[in-house]
Amino acid sequence: MDTQITPTQNFTPNLPTNLNSASVKQNNQTQAPNLGDYMDYRKFLSDWYDHRRAKSKNDLRPYSYAMFSAAADIKSPNYLKMIIDGKRNLSTDMISKFGKALGFSKAQTEELLLLVLFTQATDPAERNIHLKQLTENRVEQKLQSGEINQKAWDKIPNWIAWVLYAMLDQEGVEFHPDQLRSLLRGKATADEIDEALKSLIRSGEITQDDITGKLKKANNMETPEDVPVALVRKLQSELMYLGLESLFQDAPTEREFGSLTLTLTRQEFEELRFKLRQMRKAVHKDNSIKRMTTRGERVYQMNLQLFPVTNAVSKEEL
Repeated sequence: MDTQITPTQNFTPNLPTNLNSASVKQNNQTQAPNLGDYMDYRKFLSDWYDHRRAKSKNDLRPYSYAMFSAAADIKSPNYLKMIIDGKRNLSTDMISKFGKALGFSKAQTEELLLLVLFTQATDPAERNIHLKQLTENRVEQKLQSGEINQKAWDKIPNWIAWVLYAMLDQEGVEFHPDQLRSLLRGKATADEIDEALKSLIRSGEITQDDITGKLKKANNMETPEDVPVALVRKLQSELMYLGLESLFQDAPTEREFGSLTLTLTRQEFEELRFKLRQMRKAVHKDNSIKRMTTRGERVYQMNLQLFPVTNAVSKEEL
C-alpha cells in the first residue's frame, strides 16, 4: 500500500490503530442482535430472524417470515426472506414498516434507514457519505443514552481542532475567522471553528496572549488512550472523507494517491502493519523537528490504510 498525502488542510492525529471493525455479536436465545454492531442490514435481519426463530422454537407456532410480513403490514409472506437473500432491495418507503415489525423506536428506525442506504449504495463516494451519516447517527445515540459521557466527549478534540493546532505552524495564518474558513475550504462553519479554538484554549493545548491575542502551542497535542471507539471511528471516517474529496478536488500534482492489492499471510499482515506504524511515527517525528525552526506552507493530511477486502477460506472449505 502506498502512502497517501492529500492537501486537505488537515493534520493526522495520533489515533489508536488497534481497533478492529465492528464485530457482530453471537446471537442466543436471551439477547437479540444489536443493530449498532452491524455494517450490513441484510446480515442484521438474518441474525434477527434466526434469533426470533430460536426463541420461539418450542411455541405452538414458531416465528416465521409470514408472521413478520403480517407485523409489517406487507402482503408478500416471503418479503423478508427476499430482502435477506439479496433478491430485492429495501426501499426507503418500507423502512417504517420494517421498524414497526422489528419493534424499533424512532431513533432505531432512523439508524436502520442510514444502514440500508449505506449497504445498498454502489458508488464509492455515495457509500462514503452514507457511512459518515451512519457514524454520526450512532455517536449521537450513544451520547443521548449515556453510553458515551458527554463531558468526556467534549474534552476530546475533533478533526477541526487537529487542523487548527497544525495551522499554528503554517506560514501567514492570522487566525481571523474569515481567513480560517477560507483556508479550511469551507468545510467548517465559523461557529465550529470558534468552538474548536476555544476547546484548544480550555484544554491548555494552545495559549492566547492577553494583549496581542496571538495564539501559540502550549502542549504536545495527543489523543487520550481511553478515547471512545465511536469517536475514533468518527474521526477516521471524516479524515478519509476529506481524502475522497481531494481525489476529485485537487489536481494530481497537488496530491499523491496510490494503492496496492496484496495477498498476505497473517504474519505478513502483522509485519506490514508494524512497518506502516513505524513509518507514520518517523514522518511525524521528522516533521515536528522541522517545524521547530521553520513554518510550513500548507497543512496536509496523510492517510495510511491497510484493510481486508476478502475473507479467508475456512478450513472446512479446503
